[in-house]
Amino acid sequence: MTHQAQLIFVLLLLFVVGFGTLAQRLRVPYPIVLVLAGLLLSVSTKLPHVALDPDFIFLAVLPPLLFAAAYETSWREFRFNLVSILSLAFGLVTFTVLGISLAAHFLLPGFDWRLGLVLGAVVAPTDAVAATAIARRIGLPSRITDVLEGESLVNDATGLLALELATALIVTGQMPSFGEGVLRLLLLVGGGIGVGLVVARLVYLFERRLDNTPIEITLSLVTPYVAYMAAEEIRASGVLAAVAAGLYLGRKGSYIYSSSVRLEAVSVWRTLTFVLNGVVFLLIGLQLPYILAGIGNVTIKQLFIDALELSLAVIALRLMWVFPAAYLSYYIRRHLSHQQVETPPARAIFVIGWTGMRGVVSLAAAISLPAMMANGQPFPSRSHIIFLTFATILVTLVLQGLTLPGLIRVLGLAGSDRADEEEVEARTEMIKAAMARLEELREKNGADFEAIYNELWRIYHRRLEAVCDRHCEQSENASEVSRAQARYTAAARELREAERSAVLALRNRNVIGDSVLRELERELDLMDVRYTP
Repeated sequence: MTHQAQLIFVLLLLFVVGFGTLAQRLRVPYPIVLVLAGLLLSVSTKLPHVALDPDFIFLAVLPPLLFAAAYETSWREFRFNLVSILSLAFGLVTFTVLGISLAAHFLLPGFDWRLGLVLGAVVAPTDAVAATAIARRIGLPSRITDVLEGESLVNDATGLLALELATALIVTGQMPSFGEGVLRLLLLVGGGIGVGLVVARLVYLFERRLDNTPIEITLSLVTPYVAYMAAEEIRASGVLAAVAAGLYLGRKGSYIYSSSVRLEAVSVWRTLTFVLNGVVFLLIGLQLPYILAGIGNVTIKQLFIDALELSLAVIALRLMWVFPAAYLSYYIRRHLSHQQVETPPARAIFVIGWTGMRGVVSLAAAISLPAMMANGQPFPSRSHIIFLTFATILVTLVLQGLTLPGLIRVLGLAGSDRADEEEVEARTEMIKAAMARLEELREKNGADFEAIYNELWRIYHRRLEAVCDRHCEQSENASEVSRAQARYTAAARELREAERSAVLALRNRNVIGDSVLRELERELDLMDVRYTP
């Protein structure tokens, strides 16, 4: 059994590597390719049964993925777009749950409004991983991406609360009162955020006393699990705890991590998130045969009709919500929050409405439904709900994900972004600050180091010219500067290649060991990354 588990794990990783490479070559977001690859493998090969365990997803996979996504999220943009994010994370989820509850009775045979509530709660939240991976890959403007990422980070808590209440209604036959629901929501949200911030603050205080890269990176890996489990222990939202911890430490990371820690931590976290994402999306595709095997009283034709109707209903409900919600959010932000925001264009609102991919949280939530009710009867239509959830994930991820690049091109949303302008301004100010400090050092230390300061000044002046050449208005000598910068970059790269060849030759002649090679090679690699345009 252990050998088989090891073999399956290795195969999954090899599939992730292979299909991830294929996705890169096809220029398609890797979640889409991996889901389709898993689906293809599940029907064309005799792979061992690899079950998607909800506990594995919620306890092992979700915390680090949410933490990493939140860590990379700009707190400034999250706070600035908070009204819009909440209108989607709370308003849209509630609207979707109620809409599916009403529609299920008419669209899905055997479903009443209570089962509709369960199904709506399962499929309502969008997926943080899918939204981030696809939105960034296709180049959506940051004003749209910021809202989508914020929504996907927060709406899991709303969906899981709705699922908890709806499941209790089916299992026990009792509907919690409005007051109980509000109190549960306050504990879920307030407790989750509070626990996450407390854990993050403790980590921040401890990290400031550390100066050991492996220990610091290990602590960062443990943090989301501690926050998630601590919140779940008090029946608060582990999702929001991981998100709150990520947002806080993402804001404080520049104060507690050294340059070497940041460089190595980025590599570790990128690898971890890619592996977890890849395995999860591959597992989603692999589940189809086992989901179908659990359904005994519904024909394949009826299943696919139900799946198509539900998927279209989920997409339509989102599109129905985003337009009035966007204009209401604009009014609140403009007139109550006094934010300087422009009226949202209809094409941008439509893209937000079309970018509603579902993912692993929905499938894990469906699989986590209890098998039995309090009276000993089987949970009604459980297998049917799991299949419909799988189909909704597949349709929204593949259909909407594949059509988004063409859609944003047709709507004219691709192109320059405010973030690019901010980057140019920041680079310019950084270089000017360094040059001003250089002049102070020149005056302080006199003429003894004049040659050194002149060389440093030329380097920074060349960097400033390069920034202006790429982003600022073209000047009369722009072409000369461009050619000079290109020649400088090419020459510097050739010199580093000469250094790399020399140190490799020394290692190959056994003059130096591999440890010395790796240290010197790392310095050259950092310079390659730093000075590549």
